[in-house]
Amino acid sequence: MEWHSYAYADRVVPLAKWLRMPIFPACFHLSFACPTKGTTVPDGPDWLHEVKYDGYRLRLERDGDRVRLITRGGYNWGDRYPWIVEAARKISQKHFVLDGEAVVLGLDGVSDFNALHSRKHDHEVQFCAFDILAEGSDDLRMLPLSMRKASLERLLARRPEGVFVNPFERGELGLICFELPATSALRGWCPSGGTVLMRAVAVAIGSK
Repeated sequence: MEWHSYAYADRVVPLAKWLRMPIFPACFHLSFACPTKGTTVPDGPDWLHEVKYDGYRLRLERDGDRVRLITRGGYNWGDRYPWIVEAARKISQKHFVLDGEAVVLGLDGVSDFNALHSRKHDHEVQFCAFDILAEGSDDLRMLPLSMRKASLERLLARRPEGVFVNPFERGELGLICFELPATSALRGWCPSGGTVLMRAVAVAIGSK
């Protein structure tokens, strides 16, 4: 199993400016985090640990009534996953950008990538959010990850069906999380491993 940390590496651009762009040009594009493979397992109090769901990486953007689901390639998949769009419009905050995964969950709560990839369950696809990059008129990327997680949980406190917060734990759990997926149902959540580790103090620009 591998663990990865994640980083965003683009310059800060005023939220209102890049939300209005139909497809973000390279100079304004808010890139997805780049995974960095680790050679040892971090095990300290300043690390956050969460399960890696097996799905499609998306950025969920809402600007008023306009909702977009942006892929790594810059395409808008809003028409593909209507449940996520509907759920995003039910959130009281009308301006936000979330980072996460589009997933299909089985009755056991385990993500089913084959069902997602088949396109036969598009109406069942949910958004698993693990980071918030902007809220209102505020760019949150320079805030520590722990503060962004708190903001994300507050934004989704009413748990609108179709969008949910990826659960995480904080503390000295690195070795436990590393060994657990190989011997539990968590293995099915992400065949490549199952656990993501992140520094609680990391910002979302140039951090690893």
